[in-house]
Amino acid sequence: MTRSELIEKIAANNPHLYHTDAERIVSTIFNEISDALKAGNRVELRGFGVFSVRTRKPRKARNPKTGETVMVEQKAVPFFKAGKLLKNRINPKE
Repeated sequence: MTRSELIEKIAANNPHLYHTDAERIVSTIFNEISDALKAGNRVELRGFGVFSVRTRKPRKARNPKTGETVMVEQKAVPFFKAGKLLKNRINPKE
């Protein structure tokens, strides 16, 4: 599902909202999650999962085109861990 599809779905399920309101809601949620991660906080959405930031150590890598060894600096990457309820909805026990 893309961002625009999510906005369409929210607007369709809530006919009292204008399309621009649904778009503003989705943008606000994504912006708040991004801002929290940028500040080094984790975002927990109960029943869905946890967004956090993990740090990758600096390492040596190889340029596949030239074969030259290059250093990759330390960097922060977003990480998502699915919650138990989401896992159970995706993999229902029969």
